[in-house]
Amino acid sequence: MAIALLILSVLLWICSIVALPSRPLYAPALSYLGLLCLSFCSTSQGYPWVPISWTMLLCWLSMTLIVMFATMLQPAPVRAQARGMGYMIVGAFAGMIVGLLGVTLNVGLNLLYGIMIVSTIVGIFLGFLLYSNTPDGKGVSLSSGHFFKYLLAKGFPTAVTVMQIGLALAIVLSLYIS
Repeated sequence: MAIALLILSVLLWICSIVALPSRPLYAPALSYLGLLCLSFCSTSQGYPWVPISWTMLLCWLSMTLIVMFATMLQPAPVRAQARGMGYMIVGAFAGMIVGLLGVTLNVGLNLLYGIMIVSTIVGIFLGFLLYSNTPDGKGVSLSSGHFFKYLLAKGFPTAVTVMQIGLALAIVLSLYIS
C-alpha cells in the first residue's frame, strides 16, 4: 500500500506542475494531496517513510486554501494568461534545488527548510524578471506597473506548489543524506 501511495504522490506532483500554467487554481491543491499521500506512507512496523507532522500538514493546508482563494479573486483574464509561467516554474525549481543544496552544509531541517523556501521565492522572482526582459514580456516589465501584480498573481500559486514538493525533498534529504 505504501508503494501505491508513493506512486500516487509523485503522480499528483507531476499533475500539479502540468496544471500550473493553465490551471493555477488547482495546482496547489494537487501538490498538497501529493504531500498528504506521502505522509500516509509507512513501513510494515508502522513507522512513516517521510515523517511529515500534522502541524506541517495543517499549515500547508491553510496556505493552499489561502492561495486558492487569492487565485479565485483574480480577474478571469489574468487567471487565463500563462505568460511567463515557464520562466517562473523553471526558476522555482532551480531555486528549490539550490536551496536543497544546503544539506551539504550539515544544517538542521529547520534551516534547510527555510533556505529552500527563500531560494524558491528568489528563483520565481528572477525567472519572471528574466521573462519581463524578453520581447514577449514587455507588457509586464518593471516599468509597465504590472510587474508585481502579475508576479503575485502567478508566482504565489507557483511558490506554494513547488515548496510543498521541496518540503518532502528537504525531509528526505535531512533524514537519509545527513
